[in-house]
Amino acid sequence: MFIKIAMLLVFFAIMIAVAVLTAKHSKDVGGFVLGGRNIGPWLSAFAYGTSYFSAVIFVGYAGQFGWKFGVASTWVGIGNCLIGSLLAWVILGRRTRLMTNHLNSATMPDYFEKRFDSRVMRLIAAALIFIFLIPYTASLYKGLSQLFAMAFNIDYSVCIIVMAVITAIYVIAGGYMATVVSDFIQGLIMLFGIVAVIGAVLKINGGFTESLAALAQVSDPATSTQPGVFASFFGPDPVNLLGVVILTSLGTWGLPQMVQKFYAIKSEKSVYTGTIISTIFAAVVAGGCYFLGGFGRLFSTPELVAQNGYDSIVPEMLSNLSDVMMGLIIVLVLAASMSTLSSLVLTSSSSLTLDFIAPLSKKEISEKKKVFIMRVLLAVFILISVIIAIIQYKTNATFIAQMMGLSWGALAGAFLAPLLYGLYWKRTTKAACMVCFVTGPVIMILNTFVPAIFPAILKSPINCGAFTMVLGLVIVPVVSLLTKKPSDEKVAEIFKCYDEKVTVNASQALGSEE
Repeated sequence: MFIKIAMLLVFFAIMIAVAVLTAKHSKDVGGFVLGGRNIGPWLSAFAYGTSYFSAVIFVGYAGQFGWKFGVASTWVGIGNCLIGSLLAWVILGRRTRLMTNHLNSATMPDYFEKRFDSRVMRLIAAALIFIFLIPYTASLYKGLSQLFAMAFNIDYSVCIIVMAVITAIYVIAGGYMATVVSDFIQGLIMLFGIVAVIGAVLKINGGFTESLAALAQVSDPATSTQPGVFASFFGPDPVNLLGVVILTSLGTWGLPQMVQKFYAIKSEKSVYTGTIISTIFAAVVAGGCYFLGGFGRLFSTPELVAQNGYDSIVPEMLSNLSDVMMGLIIVLVLAASMSTLSSLVLTSSSSLTLDFIAPLSKKEISEKKKVFIMRVLLAVFILISVIIAIIQYKTNATFIAQMMGLSWGALAGAFLAPLLYGLYWKRTTKAACMVCFVTGPVIMILNTFVPAIFPAILKSPINCGAFTMVLGLVIVPVVSLLTKKPSDEKVAEIFKCYDEKVTVNASQALGSEE
Protein backbone atom coordinates (compact mmCIF):
# COMPACT_ATOMS: atom_id res chain seq x y z
CA MET A 1 0.00 0.00 0.00
CA PHE A 2 2.88 2.37 0.82
CA ILE A 3 4.43 1.80 -2.61
CA LYS A 4 1.16 2.46 -4.44
CA ILE A 5 0.38 5.61 -2.44
CA ALA A 6 3.95 6.92 -2.87
CA MET A 7 3.78 6.50 -6.65
CA LEU A 8 0.47 8.36 -6.75
CA LEU A 9 1.80 11.23 -4.63
CA VAL A 10 4.87 11.63 -6.86
CA PHE A 11 2.63 11.69 -9.94
CA PHE A 12 0.30 14.31 -8.43
CA ALA A 13 3.27 16.45 -7.34
CA ILE A 14 4.62 16.48 -10.89
CA MET A 15 1.23 17.55 -12.28
CA ILE A 16 1.00 20.45 -9.81
CA ALA A 17 4.57 21.51 -10.71
CA VAL A 18 3.51 21.60 -14.38
CA ALA A 19 0.68 23.97 -13.43
CA VAL A 20 3.06 26.37 -11.70
CA LEU A 21 5.65 26.34 -14.51
CA THR A 22 3.19 26.85 -17.39
CA ALA A 23 0.91 29.48 -15.83
CA LYS A 24 2.77 32.30 -17.62
CA HIS A 25 1.69 30.96 -21.04
CA SER A 26 -2.05 31.41 -20.41
CA LYS A 27 -2.46 35.17 -20.11
CA ASP A 28 -4.54 35.64 -23.31
CA VAL A 29 -6.99 33.57 -25.36
CA GLY A 30 -4.39 32.43 -27.92
CA GLY A 31 -2.07 31.24 -25.18
CA PHE A 32 -4.78 29.62 -23.05
CA VAL A 33 -6.50 27.76 -25.91
CA LEU A 34 -3.65 27.04 -28.37
CA GLY A 35 -0.40 27.70 -26.53
CA GLY A 36 0.32 30.55 -28.96
CA ARG A 37 0.38 28.09 -31.90
CA ASN A 38 3.93 27.34 -30.87
CA ILE A 39 3.80 23.66 -29.86
CA GLY A 40 6.68 21.47 -31.04
CA PRO A 41 6.46 18.00 -32.60
CA TRP A 42 6.94 15.86 -29.48
CA LEU A 43 4.41 17.79 -27.42
CA SER A 44 1.93 17.90 -30.32
CA ALA A 45 2.22 14.17 -30.97
CA PHE A 46 1.89 13.16 -27.32
CA ALA A 47 -1.01 15.59 -26.81
CA TYR A 48 -2.82 13.94 -29.73
CA GLY A 49 -2.10 10.40 -28.51
CA THR A 50 -2.94 10.92 -24.86
CA SER A 51 -6.21 12.69 -25.75
CA TYR A 52 -7.04 9.70 -27.95
CA PHE A 53 -6.52 6.92 -25.40
CA SER A 54 -8.00 6.89 -21.90
CA ALA A 55 -8.95 4.45 -19.16
CA VAL A 56 -12.11 3.70 -21.14
CA ILE A 57 -9.93 2.02 -23.77
CA PHE A 58 -7.51 0.36 -21.34
CA VAL A 59 -10.18 -1.09 -19.05
CA GLY A 60 -13.51 -0.95 -20.88
CA TYR A 61 -12.95 -1.32 -24.61
CA ALA A 62 -9.90 -3.60 -24.35
CA GLY A 63 -11.80 -5.92 -22.03
CA GLN A 64 -15.07 -5.88 -23.95
CA PHE A 65 -13.69 -6.26 -27.47
CA GLY A 66 -10.91 -8.61 -26.38
CA TRP A 67 -13.60 -10.85 -24.91
CA LYS A 68 -15.76 -10.68 -28.05
CA PHE A 69 -13.06 -10.97 -30.72
CA GLY A 70 -10.03 -12.57 -29.00
CA VAL A 71 -6.57 -11.54 -30.24
CA ALA A 72 -8.26 -10.29 -33.44
CA SER A 73 -9.19 -7.22 -31.36
CA THR A 74 -5.59 -6.14 -32.05
CA TRP A 75 -6.95 -4.98 -35.43
CA VAL A 76 -8.68 -2.16 -33.54
CA GLY A 77 -5.29 -0.96 -32.28
CA ILE A 78 -3.82 -1.28 -35.78
CA GLY A 79 -6.71 0.79 -37.17
CA ASN A 80 -6.18 3.41 -34.46
CA CYS A 81 -2.51 3.53 -35.45
CA LEU A 82 -2.87 3.70 -39.25
CA ILE A 83 -6.21 5.51 -39.71
CA GLY A 84 -6.73 7.36 -36.44
CA SER A 85 -3.13 8.61 -36.18
CA LEU A 86 -1.03 8.25 -39.35
CA LEU A 87 -3.67 9.18 -41.94
CA ALA A 88 -5.23 11.79 -39.65
CA TRP A 89 -1.91 13.64 -39.45
CA VAL A 90 -1.11 13.21 -43.16
CA ILE A 91 -4.55 14.25 -44.46
CA LEU A 92 -5.68 16.78 -41.83
CA GLY A 93 -2.60 18.02 -39.98
CA ARG A 94 -0.94 20.47 -42.36
CA ARG A 95 -4.12 21.75 -44.04
CA THR A 96 -5.91 22.27 -40.73
CA ARG A 97 -2.98 24.28 -39.38
CA LEU A 98 -2.73 26.43 -42.52
CA MET A 99 -6.41 27.22 -42.93
CA THR A 100 -7.23 27.80 -39.26
CA ASN A 101 -4.24 30.11 -38.93
CA HIS A 102 -5.26 31.94 -42.12
CA LEU A 103 -8.84 32.32 -40.86
CA ASN A 104 -7.60 33.16 -37.35
CA SER A 105 -9.89 30.51 -35.83
CA ALA A 106 -9.09 29.03 -32.43
CA THR A 107 -11.84 26.39 -32.23
CA MET A 108 -13.70 24.04 -34.57
CA PRO A 109 -17.00 26.03 -34.42
CA ASP A 110 -15.02 29.21 -35.19
CA TYR A 111 -13.53 27.44 -38.23
CA PHE A 112 -16.99 26.46 -39.49
CA GLU A 113 -18.27 30.04 -39.21
CA LYS A 114 -15.35 31.57 -41.10
CA ARG A 115 -15.03 28.80 -43.68
CA PHE A 116 -18.74 28.78 -44.58
CA ASP A 117 -19.69 32.35 -43.56
CA SER A 118 -22.33 31.12 -41.12
CA ARG A 119 -22.76 32.28 -37.55
CA VAL A 120 -25.55 29.72 -37.12
CA MET A 121 -23.12 26.89 -37.89
CA ARG A 122 -20.80 28.19 -35.19
CA LEU A 123 -23.55 28.29 -32.58
CA ILE A 124 -24.88 24.82 -33.47
CA ALA A 125 -21.39 23.30 -33.46
CA ALA A 126 -20.65 24.84 -30.04
CA ALA A 127 -23.94 23.49 -28.67
CA LEU A 128 -23.22 19.99 -30.00
CA ILE A 129 -19.77 20.01 -28.43
CA PHE A 130 -21.17 21.10 -25.07
CA ILE A 131 -23.98 18.51 -25.13
CA PHE A 132 -21.97 15.48 -26.24
CA LEU A 133 -18.62 16.04 -24.51
CA ILE A 134 -20.01 16.29 -20.96
CA PRO A 135 -21.21 12.64 -20.76
CA TYR A 136 -18.04 11.50 -22.53
CA THR A 137 -16.06 13.32 -19.86
CA ALA A 138 -18.04 11.59 -17.11
CA SER A 139 -17.43 8.17 -18.67
CA LEU A 140 -13.65 8.59 -18.27
CA TYR A 141 -13.91 7.92 -14.55
CA LYS A 142 -15.70 4.61 -15.05
CA GLY A 143 -12.61 2.71 -16.12
CA LEU A 144 -10.94 3.56 -12.81
CA SER A 145 -13.59 2.18 -10.47
CA GLN A 146 -12.70 -1.49 -10.26
CA LEU A 147 -8.94 -0.90 -10.45
CA PHE A 148 -9.09 1.43 -7.46
CA ALA A 149 -11.43 -0.90 -5.61
CA MET A 150 -8.87 -3.66 -6.11
CA ALA A 151 -5.79 -1.59 -5.19
CA PHE A 152 -7.05 0.66 -2.36
CA ASN A 153 -9.47 0.19 0.49
CA ILE A 154 -11.09 3.61 0.06
CA ASP A 155 -14.35 4.80 -1.43
CA TYR A 156 -14.11 5.27 -5.18
CA SER A 157 -15.84 8.65 -4.91
CA VAL A 158 -12.73 9.98 -3.16
CA CYS A 159 -10.58 8.83 -6.11
CA ILE A 160 -12.88 10.63 -8.56
CA ILE A 161 -12.70 13.86 -6.60
CA VAL A 162 -8.90 13.75 -6.18
CA MET A 163 -8.36 13.08 -9.88
CA ALA A 164 -10.74 15.91 -10.84
CA VAL A 165 -9.14 18.41 -8.46
CA ILE A 166 -5.59 17.72 -9.70
CA THR A 167 -6.72 17.97 -13.33
CA ALA A 168 -8.56 21.22 -12.60
CA ILE A 169 -5.49 22.75 -10.94
CA TYR A 170 -3.11 22.31 -13.85
CA VAL A 171 -5.59 23.03 -16.66
CA ILE A 172 -7.09 26.13 -15.03
CA ALA A 173 -3.64 27.48 -14.16
CA GLY A 174 -1.73 26.70 -17.35
CA GLY A 175 -4.35 26.18 -20.07
CA TYR A 176 -3.28 24.41 -23.26
CA MET A 177 0.44 24.60 -22.49
CA ALA A 178 -0.08 22.84 -19.15
CA THR A 179 -2.18 20.24 -20.93
CA VAL A 180 0.44 19.39 -23.56
CA VAL A 181 3.34 19.34 -21.09
CA SER A 182 1.43 17.07 -18.71
CA ASP A 183 0.33 14.98 -21.72
CA PHE A 184 3.97 14.41 -22.61
CA ILE A 185 4.76 13.18 -19.10
CA GLN A 186 1.62 11.08 -18.96
CA GLY A 187 2.34 9.69 -22.42
CA LEU A 188 5.76 8.44 -21.32
CA ILE A 189 4.10 6.70 -18.38
CA MET A 190 1.56 5.12 -20.72
CA LEU A 191 4.24 3.88 -23.15
CA PHE A 192 6.38 2.31 -20.45
CA GLY A 193 3.42 1.04 -18.44
CA ILE A 194 1.58 -0.80 -21.22
CA VAL A 195 4.74 -2.64 -22.34
CA ALA A 196 5.49 -3.68 -18.75
CA VAL A 197 1.90 -4.80 -18.12
CA ILE A 198 1.74 -6.92 -21.29
CA GLY A 199 4.97 -8.68 -20.38
CA ALA A 200 3.84 -9.32 -16.80
CA VAL A 201 0.37 -10.62 -17.77
CA LEU A 202 1.58 -12.95 -20.54
CA LYS A 203 4.26 -14.31 -18.22
CA ILE A 204 1.50 -15.70 -15.98
CA ASN A 205 0.65 -18.26 -18.68
CA GLY A 206 4.25 -18.93 -19.71
CA GLY A 207 4.75 -16.19 -22.33
CA PHE A 208 3.21 -15.21 -25.65
CA THR A 209 3.36 -18.58 -27.42
CA GLU A 210 1.97 -20.50 -24.47
CA SER A 211 -0.76 -17.89 -23.88
CA LEU A 212 -1.81 -18.03 -27.53
CA ALA A 213 -1.89 -21.84 -27.42
CA ALA A 214 -4.02 -21.74 -24.27
CA LEU A 215 -6.39 -19.22 -25.87
CA ALA A 216 -6.79 -21.52 -28.87
CA GLN A 217 -8.24 -24.15 -26.51
CA VAL A 218 -10.94 -21.79 -25.21
CA SER A 219 -14.44 -22.21 -26.62
CA ASP A 220 -17.71 -20.39 -26.08
CA PRO A 221 -20.75 -21.87 -27.86
CA ALA A 222 -22.67 -18.65 -27.24
CA THR A 223 -20.15 -16.80 -29.43
CA SER A 224 -18.88 -19.38 -31.94
CA THR A 225 -18.66 -23.15 -32.38
CA GLN A 226 -15.45 -22.88 -34.40
CA PRO A 227 -12.47 -24.27 -32.41
CA GLY A 228 -9.57 -21.89 -31.77
CA VAL A 229 -11.59 -18.92 -33.02
CA PHE A 230 -10.40 -16.56 -30.27
CA ALA A 231 -6.78 -17.08 -31.35
CA SER A 232 -7.58 -16.66 -35.07
CA PHE A 233 -6.68 -13.83 -37.45
CA PHE A 234 -10.13 -12.21 -37.75
CA GLY A 235 -11.88 -13.71 -34.71
CA PRO A 236 -15.47 -14.93 -34.46
CA ASP A 237 -17.22 -11.77 -35.77
CA PRO A 238 -15.22 -9.83 -38.42
CA VAL A 239 -18.20 -7.66 -39.48
CA ASN A 240 -18.75 -6.15 -36.03
CA LEU A 241 -14.97 -5.95 -35.58
CA LEU A 242 -14.85 -3.72 -38.66
CA GLY A 243 -17.47 -1.44 -37.08
CA VAL A 244 -15.28 -1.00 -34.00
CA VAL A 245 -12.24 -0.22 -36.17
CA ILE A 246 -14.13 2.45 -38.12
CA LEU A 247 -15.69 4.11 -35.06
CA THR A 248 -12.52 4.27 -32.97
CA SER A 249 -10.18 5.11 -35.88
CA LEU A 250 -12.04 7.32 -38.35
CA GLY A 251 -13.88 8.99 -35.48
CA THR A 252 -10.81 10.99 -34.43
CA TRP A 253 -11.04 12.94 -37.70
CA GLY A 254 -14.20 14.65 -36.51
CA LEU A 255 -13.68 14.99 -32.74
CA PRO A 256 -12.97 18.63 -31.78
CA GLN A 257 -10.58 17.75 -28.95
CA MET A 258 -8.44 15.77 -31.43
CA VAL A 259 -8.55 18.10 -34.45
CA GLN A 260 -7.75 21.12 -32.29
CA LYS A 261 -4.28 19.65 -31.66
CA PHE A 262 -3.45 20.46 -35.30
CA TYR A 263 -4.34 24.14 -34.77
CA ALA A 264 -1.38 24.61 -32.42
CA ILE A 265 1.37 22.98 -34.57
CA LYS A 266 4.50 25.13 -34.70
CA SER A 267 6.17 24.27 -38.04
CA GLU A 268 6.48 21.89 -41.00
CA LYS A 269 9.02 19.87 -39.05
CA SER A 270 6.45 19.48 -36.29
CA VAL A 271 3.98 17.99 -38.79
CA TYR A 272 6.48 15.46 -40.11
CA THR A 273 7.94 14.47 -36.75
CA GLY A 274 4.55 14.56 -35.03
CA THR A 275 3.12 12.17 -37.61
CA ILE A 276 5.82 9.58 -36.90
CA ILE A 277 5.71 9.94 -33.11
CA SER A 278 1.92 9.82 -32.80
CA THR A 279 1.77 6.76 -35.06
CA ILE A 280 4.34 4.90 -32.96
CA PHE A 281 2.55 6.00 -29.78
CA ALA A 282 -0.78 4.65 -31.07
CA ALA A 283 0.85 1.39 -32.18
CA VAL A 284 2.26 0.78 -28.69
CA VAL A 285 -0.61 2.05 -26.53
CA ALA A 286 -3.70 1.14 -28.59
CA GLY A 287 -2.17 -1.94 -30.14
CA GLY A 288 -0.91 -3.03 -26.72
CA CYS A 289 -4.25 -2.44 -24.95
CA TYR A 290 -6.35 -4.38 -27.43
CA PHE A 291 -3.72 -7.11 -27.77
CA LEU A 292 -3.70 -7.52 -23.99
CA GLY A 293 -7.51 -7.56 -23.84
CA GLY A 294 -7.54 -10.39 -26.37
CA PHE A 295 -6.28 -12.78 -23.68
CA GLY A 296 -9.08 -11.90 -21.24
CA ARG A 297 -10.74 -15.32 -21.57
CA LEU A 298 -7.69 -16.91 -19.91
CA PHE A 299 -8.45 -14.96 -16.72
CA SER A 300 -12.24 -14.77 -16.49
CA THR A 301 -15.32 -16.88 -17.27
CA PRO A 302 -18.63 -16.16 -19.01
CA GLU A 303 -20.39 -16.45 -15.64
CA LEU A 304 -18.16 -13.80 -14.02
CA VAL A 305 -18.51 -11.48 -17.01
CA ALA A 306 -22.29 -11.87 -16.96
CA GLN A 307 -22.27 -11.03 -13.24
CA ASN A 308 -19.69 -8.21 -13.15
CA GLY A 309 -19.67 -6.83 -16.70
CA TYR A 310 -16.93 -6.37 -19.28
CA ASP A 311 -15.15 -3.78 -17.11
CA SER A 312 -14.18 -6.55 -14.69
CA ILE A 313 -12.08 -8.45 -17.25
CA VAL A 314 -8.91 -6.34 -17.29
CA PRO A 315 -8.84 -5.84 -13.48
CA GLU A 316 -9.16 -9.62 -13.12
CA MET A 317 -6.16 -10.06 -15.44
CA LEU A 318 -4.12 -7.70 -13.26
CA SER A 319 -5.23 -8.94 -9.83
CA ASN A 320 -2.24 -11.24 -9.22
CA LEU A 321 0.53 -8.82 -10.18
CA SER A 322 3.06 -7.40 -7.69
CA ASP A 323 2.45 -4.25 -5.65
CA VAL A 324 5.01 -2.31 -7.70
CA MET A 325 3.33 -3.38 -10.94
CA MET A 326 -0.11 -2.51 -9.55
CA GLY A 327 1.18 0.92 -8.53
CA LEU A 328 2.46 1.42 -12.07
CA ILE A 329 -0.91 0.35 -13.52
CA ILE A 330 -2.81 2.75 -11.27
CA VAL A 331 -0.58 5.64 -12.37
CA LEU A 332 -0.87 4.47 -15.99
CA VAL A 333 -4.67 4.48 -15.92
CA LEU A 334 -4.77 7.79 -14.04
CA ALA A 335 -2.41 9.35 -16.59
CA ALA A 336 -4.54 8.08 -19.47
CA SER A 337 -7.74 9.42 -17.90
CA MET A 338 -6.39 12.78 -16.75
CA SER A 339 -4.83 13.56 -20.14
CA THR A 340 -8.10 12.91 -21.96
CA LEU A 341 -10.14 14.69 -19.27
CA SER A 342 -7.99 17.84 -19.52
CA SER A 343 -8.35 17.90 -23.30
CA LEU A 344 -12.13 17.45 -23.18
CA VAL A 345 -12.84 20.11 -20.57
CA LEU A 346 -10.52 22.62 -22.29
CA THR A 347 -12.29 22.01 -25.61
CA SER A 348 -15.74 22.31 -24.01
CA SER A 349 -14.99 25.50 -22.08
CA SER A 350 -13.23 27.24 -24.97
CA SER A 351 -16.01 26.38 -27.43
CA LEU A 352 -18.78 27.51 -25.09
CA THR A 353 -16.96 30.76 -24.25
CA LEU A 354 -15.62 31.76 -27.67
CA ASP A 355 -18.34 30.29 -29.89
CA PHE A 356 -21.51 30.70 -27.86
CA ILE A 357 -21.23 33.22 -25.04
CA ALA A 358 -19.02 35.76 -26.85
CA PRO A 359 -21.00 35.86 -30.14
CA LEU A 360 -24.30 36.27 -28.28
CA SER A 361 -22.97 38.94 -25.92
CA LYS A 362 -24.22 42.46 -26.61
CA LYS A 363 -20.92 43.94 -25.44
CA GLU A 364 -17.41 43.12 -26.59
CA ILE A 365 -15.73 40.78 -24.09
CA SER A 366 -12.07 41.53 -23.36
CA GLU A 367 -9.30 38.93 -23.73
CA LYS A 368 -8.77 38.86 -19.97
CA LYS A 369 -12.46 38.30 -19.28
CA LYS A 370 -12.69 35.53 -21.90
CA VAL A 371 -9.84 33.65 -20.21
CA PHE A 372 -11.55 34.15 -16.83
CA ILE A 373 -14.85 32.78 -18.18
CA MET A 374 -13.07 29.76 -19.67
CA ARG A 375 -11.41 29.04 -16.33
CA VAL A 376 -14.75 29.22 -14.53
CA LEU A 377 -16.39 26.94 -17.10
CA LEU A 378 -13.51 24.48 -16.80
CA ALA A 379 -14.27 24.13 -13.11
CA VAL A 380 -18.02 23.82 -13.85
CA PHE A 381 -17.50 21.11 -16.48
CA ILE A 382 -15.25 19.10 -14.21
CA LEU A 383 -17.73 19.46 -11.33
CA ILE A 384 -20.62 18.25 -13.54
CA SER A 385 -18.59 15.28 -14.76
CA VAL A 386 -17.72 14.35 -11.17
CA ILE A 387 -21.38 14.48 -10.10
CA ILE A 388 -22.48 12.32 -13.05
CA ALA A 389 -19.64 9.84 -12.46
CA ILE A 390 -20.48 9.48 -8.75
CA ILE A 391 -24.19 9.02 -9.56
CA GLN A 392 -23.23 6.33 -12.08
CA TYR A 393 -21.01 4.63 -9.51
CA LYS A 394 -23.57 4.75 -6.70
CA THR A 395 -26.52 3.60 -8.84
CA ASN A 396 -24.54 1.28 -11.14
CA ALA A 397 -26.32 2.84 -14.13
CA THR A 398 -25.02 1.72 -17.51
CA PHE A 399 -26.32 4.70 -19.47
CA ILE A 400 -23.20 6.81 -18.92
CA ALA A 401 -20.93 4.11 -20.29
CA GLN A 402 -23.06 3.91 -23.44
CA MET A 403 -22.82 7.66 -23.85
CA MET A 404 -19.18 7.46 -24.94
CA GLY A 405 -20.18 5.59 -28.10
CA LEU A 406 -23.07 8.04 -28.56
CA SER A 407 -20.67 10.98 -28.15
CA TRP A 408 -18.16 9.73 -30.72
CA GLY A 409 -20.84 8.81 -33.26
CA ALA A 410 -22.74 12.08 -32.89
CA LEU A 411 -19.76 14.45 -32.98
CA ALA A 412 -17.77 12.68 -35.69
CA GLY A 413 -20.96 12.07 -37.68
CA ALA A 414 -21.68 15.81 -37.54
CA PHE A 415 -18.18 17.27 -38.01
CA LEU A 416 -15.95 14.80 -39.88
CA ALA A 417 -17.25 15.29 -43.43
CA PRO A 418 -17.76 19.10 -43.20
CA LEU A 419 -14.22 19.51 -41.84
CA LEU A 420 -12.57 17.21 -44.38
CA TYR A 421 -14.38 18.51 -47.47
CA GLY A 422 -14.08 22.07 -46.21
CA LEU A 423 -10.29 21.75 -46.14
CA TYR A 424 -10.00 20.22 -49.62
CA TRP A 425 -13.05 20.97 -51.80
CA LYS A 426 -14.01 24.51 -52.80
CA ARG A 427 -17.49 23.40 -53.90
CA THR A 428 -18.51 22.36 -50.35
CA THR A 429 -21.66 24.24 -49.34
CA LYS A 430 -23.06 25.46 -46.05
CA ALA A 431 -26.32 23.57 -46.65
CA ALA A 432 -24.49 20.24 -47.02
CA CYS A 433 -22.67 20.77 -43.74
CA MET A 434 -25.88 21.74 -41.95
CA VAL A 435 -27.49 18.48 -43.10
CA CYS A 436 -24.54 16.62 -41.55
CA PHE A 437 -24.89 18.62 -38.33
CA VAL A 438 -28.44 17.29 -38.03
CA THR A 439 -28.22 13.71 -39.33
CA GLY A 440 -25.27 12.52 -37.22
CA PRO A 441 -26.61 13.52 -33.77
CA VAL A 442 -30.25 12.65 -34.60
CA ILE A 443 -29.36 9.15 -35.81
CA MET A 444 -27.26 8.48 -32.70
CA ILE A 445 -29.93 9.79 -30.32
CA LEU A 446 -32.59 7.63 -31.99
CA ASN A 447 -30.23 4.65 -31.83
CA THR A 448 -29.79 5.19 -28.09
CA PHE A 449 -33.45 5.65 -27.16
CA VAL A 450 -35.33 3.82 -29.95
CA PRO A 451 -32.97 1.06 -31.15
CA ALA A 452 -35.88 -1.11 -32.36
CA ILE A 453 -36.33 1.04 -35.49
CA PHE A 454 -32.84 0.15 -36.76
CA PRO A 455 -31.83 -2.99 -38.69
CA ALA A 456 -30.01 -5.64 -36.65
CA ILE A 457 -26.50 -4.63 -37.70
CA LEU A 458 -27.09 -0.97 -36.69
CA LYS A 459 -28.67 -1.66 -33.29
CA SER A 460 -25.14 -1.57 -31.86
CA PRO A 461 -24.13 2.05 -31.07
CA ILE A 462 -20.63 1.14 -32.30
CA ASN A 463 -21.84 0.16 -35.78
CA CYS A 464 -24.35 2.99 -35.86
CA GLY A 465 -21.62 5.52 -35.02
CA ALA A 466 -19.44 4.15 -37.81
CA PHE A 467 -22.45 4.39 -40.15
CA THR A 468 -23.04 8.09 -39.37
CA MET A 469 -19.41 8.91 -40.23
CA VAL A 470 -19.52 7.10 -43.58
CA LEU A 471 -22.96 8.57 -44.31
CA GLY A 472 -21.59 12.09 -43.79
CA LEU A 473 -18.88 11.44 -46.38
CA VAL A 474 -21.68 10.74 -48.88
CA ILE A 475 -24.10 13.48 -47.78
CA VAL A 476 -21.72 16.43 -48.12
CA PRO A 477 -20.71 15.95 -51.79
CA VAL A 478 -24.24 14.99 -52.89
CA VAL A 479 -25.99 17.92 -51.17
CA SER A 480 -23.21 20.32 -52.20
CA LEU A 481 -23.77 19.48 -55.86
CA LEU A 482 -27.53 19.97 -55.44
CA THR A 483 -27.31 23.35 -53.65
CA LYS A 484 -26.09 26.80 -54.60
CA LYS A 485 -22.39 27.09 -55.30
CA PRO A 486 -20.51 29.33 -52.82
CA SER A 487 -19.05 32.65 -53.95
CA ASP A 488 -15.89 32.18 -56.03
CA GLU A 489 -14.31 35.30 -54.54
CA LYS A 490 -14.85 34.22 -50.94
CA VAL A 491 -13.66 30.67 -51.59
CA ALA A 492 -10.56 31.96 -53.40
CA GLU A 493 -9.74 34.17 -50.41
CA ILE A 494 -10.11 31.22 -48.01
CA PHE A 495 -8.02 28.80 -50.09
CA LYS A 496 -5.21 31.22 -50.97
CA CYS A 497 -3.35 30.11 -47.83
CA TYR A 498 -2.44 26.90 -49.68
CA ASP A 499 -0.91 28.80 -52.60
CA GLU A 500 1.55 30.98 -50.72
CA LYS A 501 5.17 30.41 -51.74
CA VAL A 502 7.57 29.14 -49.09
CA THR A 503 11.30 28.42 -49.14
CA VAL A 504 12.50 24.95 -48.17
CA ASN A 505 15.83 23.15 -48.06
CA ALA A 506 17.04 21.36 -51.20
CA SER A 507 16.70 18.07 -49.30
CA GLN A 508 12.92 18.60 -49.30
CA ALA A 509 12.40 19.81 -52.88
CA LEU A 510 14.47 19.98 -56.10
CA GLY A 511 15.42 23.49 -57.17
CA SER A 512 14.57 24.86 -60.63
CA GLU A 513 17.12 24.02 -63.32
CA GLU A 514 18.31 26.92 -65.46
